[in-house]
Amino acid sequence: EGSSREEEPLLADKERQAVNMLVDLFEPTVSFYEGEPLKALSTLAYSDIYHLQLSAATAFSEISEMDTRPVTREALEPILYLLHSPHINVQHGASAAMGNLAVNVENKLLIVRMGGLEPLIRQMLSPNIDAQINSVGCITNLATAEENKMVIAKSGALLPLTRLARSRDLRVQRNAAGALLNMTHSAEHRQQLIGAGAVPVLVELLASDDSELQYYATTALSNIAVDDSGRQLLWDTQPVLVDALIRFIDTSTIKVQCQAILTLRNLASDDQYQIQIVEKGGLESLLPLLQSEYDPLVISASACLRNLSIHPDNEKHILDSGILPCLVHLITESGNEEVQCHVISALRNLVANNDADKSMFAESGLFDHMKAVLLSPDASDAVVGEMVAALNVFVLDESLWPYIIDDGFLELLIPLTRSPLVELQYNACVTISSLAGKASEASDRLIQVWDRPDGGLQSYLALFLAVDEGMDPVLRSVALWTVLLLLESDSPDLIQLVTSHPSIIKNIDKIAAIGSLPEGELRNSAYTSDSLAGLRSSRTFDGDGFGGDSENPDDDADIYNRMINIAQDVVSLVHTLEI
Repeated sequence: EGSSREEEPLLADKERQAVNMLVDLFEPTVSFYEGEPLKALSTLAYSDIYHLQLSAATAFSEISEMDTRPVTREALEPILYLLHSPHINVQHGASAAMGNLAVNVENKLLIVRMGGLEPLIRQMLSPNIDAQINSVGCITNLATAEENKMVIAKSGALLPLTRLARSRDLRVQRNAAGALLNMTHSAEHRQQLIGAGAVPVLVELLASDDSELQYYATTALSNIAVDDSGRQLLWDTQPVLVDALIRFIDTSTIKVQCQAILTLRNLASDDQYQIQIVEKGGLESLLPLLQSEYDPLVISASACLRNLSIHPDNEKHILDSGILPCLVHLITESGNEEVQCHVISALRNLVANNDADKSMFAESGLFDHMKAVLLSPDASDAVVGEMVAALNVFVLDESLWPYIIDDGFLELLIPLTRSPLVELQYNACVTISSLAGKASEASDRLIQVWDRPDGGLQSYLALFLAVDEGMDPVLRSVALWTVLLLLESDSPDLIQLVTSHPSIIKNIDKIAAIGSLPEGELRNSAYTSDSLAGLRSSRTFDGDGFGGDSENPDDDADIYNRMINIAQDVVSLVHTLEI
């Protein structure tokens, strides 16, 4: 007991010295995260006296508002100690300091590594609103670091976060909803959120009048709707979701509008949602936004329309809405690459959906706008790629292919057969092949491009048919298929151009003589057999042509052997023509 009385004044002296030092040092130029200032604050933090602890917590809170630099373990230790205080005001100041420091990436990681989550979760469970606000706000910041998310998910934080998203205090709700949103950026964490019961809470937040809550909820739901399982859960359990999202398109802030539309876009990855969104009036809400002057709205609306256009049952609704001229106009008038790609893809879907007459697309000026973009030196590779992929579909339509061949697209496609972009090159080649299937009706146009531009059709065919081990067998197969279609035309002049070429038929003879690929030997291709779908549908032969079925369509040997078969078919046809 005597020893204890002798130690008390000494301890009080240290505390008094610490207080005096802090009073003298409390200036903006002083760093309190190191040296004597940190030592003085730590002395107060570790004191048994409530008012000294509160002073330390308040000081850390105020200092961290102005200075959020990366700090050391030594600087965080007293703050973490204060988080465990039994006094709510001390906890409040410490959690505020922790939240301020957690805006820095290095600090976010260090706080979690040092065990900061446990006292923060405990504060979330407090009935004190200020404690809830600060602790949830801190966890919201911590959850922006990818490395922390798994730790947070396994810490037990998701259940109290979900509960606090229903708080009657708007500040708590916002922080909790923000934390839930930050946990939706990976499939694994989204599943953990679903397990914590977050989905119905997020949907409930859509009914809030607060635009921040609306934004957090729609964005989180948009991320959940990325996964097949997430969309199915939303379909099975949230029947009011689509109605709420469409309401936001019509009435909310631009930021929430964009997120609501993007959520609908993700939902519209599934057939059932594609139909439901249109049935509930989503199309009518989207279409005016395509004419907005605000690019993010146009991007979101065109992306959603792209997915809605996939379902054949939506084609009539979309076309009857009168939006076709607007979509065509956006091809050239939108300066945004994403919008152009989405619109072109939507038009491609609408054309591909059924066999009805599609002349309205050509009459709307579609091909004039597409040609203008393809001729533009400023057109991006992504936009050109979407254009050519669309032409690959349009050319299969009986009412559209004459416009494509008459409007000079062959001259634009031939140079693209040498594109370094694999998909663009393939689509250009297949579209040319499809047009070659119309050689009997359009032989004059094919003859015109035989030697121009860039060496013309003959140069493309000669290059791809040269006996070169480096040539991809799928691309070579497309070239062979094109030759076969040209030779089957009713045009003697076109047939003469092909058969009299100095290398085309000779090289096909060599390819045909190679024979089938030995069993077990594979030739790598940049393409899969799935990519031959357009080629097969453009022209179907009986027997060994691309119209036939394969037991293993993805097998490289199958691709290679089909190439040999087409070459042999060409050789046989040439012999027949010579007789």
